[in-house]
Amino acid sequence: MSQIQKSPQPPTELPPEPLTPSAATLRGRTAVTAWRRDLSASAVVFLLAVPLSLGVALATGAPLQAGLVAAAVGGIVAGLLGGAPLQVTGAATGLLVVTADLFQRYGWRATCLVTILAGLAQLALGALRVARAALAVSPAIVHGMLAGIGVTIAIGQLHVVLGGSPDSSAVDNAAALPDQLAHPHATALLIGAVTVAVLAGWPRLPGRAGRWARLLPAPLAAVLAATAVGMGATVPRVELPSWRLPEPPVLPDVSLAALVTAVLTVTLVASMESLLSAVAVDRLAAERPGTPPGRPRLNRELAAQGLANVVSGLLGGLPVSGGAIRGSANVRAGAATRRATVLHGVWVLLCAGLLAGVLELIPLAALAALVMVVGVRMVSFAHLKHVQRHREFPVYAATLSAVVLFGVLPGVVTGIAVGIFLALRRLTHTRVQVTEEAGRHRVRVSGQLTFLAVPRLTRGLAQVPPGADAVVELCGSFMDHAAYEALQSWATTHRATGGPVTLGGRSGRPLAEPASTHSCRPWTPWRNHHCTRPAPDRAAARHSGSQLLVGVSAFQRHTAPLVREELARLAREGQRPTQLFLTCADSRLVTSMITSSGPGDLFTVRNVGNLMPPPGADASCDSVGAAVEYAVEVLRVDSITVCGHSGCGAMAALLDAAGSPPPSNEATPLARWLRHGRPSLARMARIGRLGRGEVALAERPVADDQERLALVNVRQQLDHLRAHPCVARRMAEGTLTLHGMYFHVAEAQAYLLDERSGRFRAVRADVPAIGV
Repeated sequence: MSQIQKSPQPPTELPPEPLTPSAATLRGRTAVTAWRRDLSASAVVFLLAVPLSLGVALATGAPLQAGLVAAAVGGIVAGLLGGAPLQVTGAATGLLVVTADLFQRYGWRATCLVTILAGLAQLALGALRVARAALAVSPAIVHGMLAGIGVTIAIGQLHVVLGGSPDSSAVDNAAALPDQLAHPHATALLIGAVTVAVLAGWPRLPGRAGRWARLLPAPLAAVLAATAVGMGATVPRVELPSWRLPEPPVLPDVSLAALVTAVLTVTLVASMESLLSAVAVDRLAAERPGTPPGRPRLNRELAAQGLANVVSGLLGGLPVSGGAIRGSANVRAGAATRRATVLHGVWVLLCAGLLAGVLELIPLAALAALVMVVGVRMVSFAHLKHVQRHREFPVYAATLSAVVLFGVLPGVVTGIAVGIFLALRRLTHTRVQVTEEAGRHRVRVSGQLTFLAVPRLTRGLAQVPPGADAVVELCGSFMDHAAYEALQSWATTHRATGGPVTLGGRSGRPLAEPASTHSCRPWTPWRNHHCTRPAPDRAAARHSGSQLLVGVSAFQRHTAPLVREELARLAREGQRPTQLFLTCADSRLVTSMITSSGPGDLFTVRNVGNLMPPPGADASCDSVGAAVEYAVEVLRVDSITVCGHSGCGAMAALLDAAGSPPPSNEATPLARWLRHGRPSLARMARIGRLGRGEVALAERPVADDQERLALVNVRQQLDHLRAHPCVARRMAEGTLTLHGMYFHVAEAQAYLLDERSGRFRAVRADVPAIGV
């Protein structure tokens, strides 16, 4: 068999390979980009730190250069060695009241010694690795302490704004305030008013000019404006003496107990402020796209704060701590590494040496107004709402009041004492309620059953007549041996009289529930709908709707008593949600479960496909637009979230109809509604199957076209939202933010949209809750 000879073909010319940068080149570009970001961020933080440091020094009564020393030392020393790279350390605003008191009692050199000893104590605590334990302090105590310090600062600096001088006590300052208000210094008051007005209005400047202006930090803009207003007036101004070697610290002429108390107070407040700020700054940085994963090393940060305090005290500077104001500004300015913090300290050092003449133009009233606003903002109403929701307002109020009246350390001790008292009260507070229902006596025990509650329990059980049918419901989570013996003894005696008794265990579940009732306790997980599904032999009841009625009945019995107080408050005050949540009408999406929200938290809009018709699309679709306008204009929500989900029927219907031309007149309401999803379908077709960087999941590939369309649809509906005038205006003011979310039902996993990269990133389960 002959072989067929093929003529040789010329070799196919392959296209040239694309020139791709080497790994070294990519690393070089990344390093250059990081340097640029750090340089820019350091300039922003420097412009913020200088007026703030001068203001803190002025408020304490210390030499003004002490604030600049603290800012430079904190930036360089703590920036180089700290365990929270993006945190910015400087003059401690939380220690303002404490430092002022130390300075007035013992003098500045003795105050510097206290700062050094507190720094050594922080070094020891960092070596003992106790930083995490410090975060176990109740947030109510921490926020109450900061709020009390803020109130004290605000009242004291208001006297300076009015042209006077503050006293050493917050009570004395408050008592002298009416007379000071009656006789203000007009020029100082004008300068302070200008400072406050610029601080309040600067972040809200509209338009493109406002965006450019906001590149300048608000505190610096306020000080510059106030300096310009008071340029020709005779008012007290910054005075920086010539730089010289600092005088050595001296030991104050006080008892050892008083010295230990002072050192302990500075250590406690500086450490708490630094650690809480480190966690808050890390959380803020983690939300930023492109930030490498990592947790702050709190023990290293605590040791670095201690060393910075030692150096600052030796050089005659104020006590230092990490600050959420400076740290958040650093993150928002784009800082990539610790270089931004260190460079900010270098710029402060150069400014103190080269620009002293410029700093001496600043009126003291402007710095006082700046610090006064900082003090007012330390009283956070968001924290107050959070504390009240967790029933810890008495702890917060006691801490705040004691800090204002007696000082920081007594205030913290008072807050801890009140917290322990409330915890013991809740542990021992037990309610026994006896009711008669259709011949059956029900004894409901709410709270913990300890030996202290046995007399109350036995009195309640004695109300059940001998021989009566009795049901005992234990709704607490704990019962000690004494209570158990008392309950069992009564049950044995009651059964001896011929009365049936149904007792429950310690799990908190109610007793003797009918078979078809809701068996899930409030706030506990559920599985397979067993908690609301009637028994199999009651199929007829299921068809009659008893499943819904059983759930409502269980709500009235178990959940309503828990939420009645909160719902009554909402009924009195009206709804004040902070977020608008726009999601699909799919029954598998339980918004309160996904967001861990409760009554009054979310203003929720649900529709088929979580669609947001653009303005002017169709007058018949005004319902969603009206809800958005109401939420933005009337309720004044802070954010809007568009949430898509896996397995969305609307996305499947859009994909099914993609191959055929749209009908001229949709026959059904559903078809007419889904036409608002066609821009999403067109967008997906435009960007292609690979997404071209516009939409993707960060942790895994997109599963299929239906999931890809759901992700694209979230981005498209966000664009529709931005087209609405009310949304666009609030976003331009900087008072409204938009978020995209995708929820995978089968994985029970939420993904948040990073709009810069177009990627949806999985929300980690280990992200801590916001505390500061």
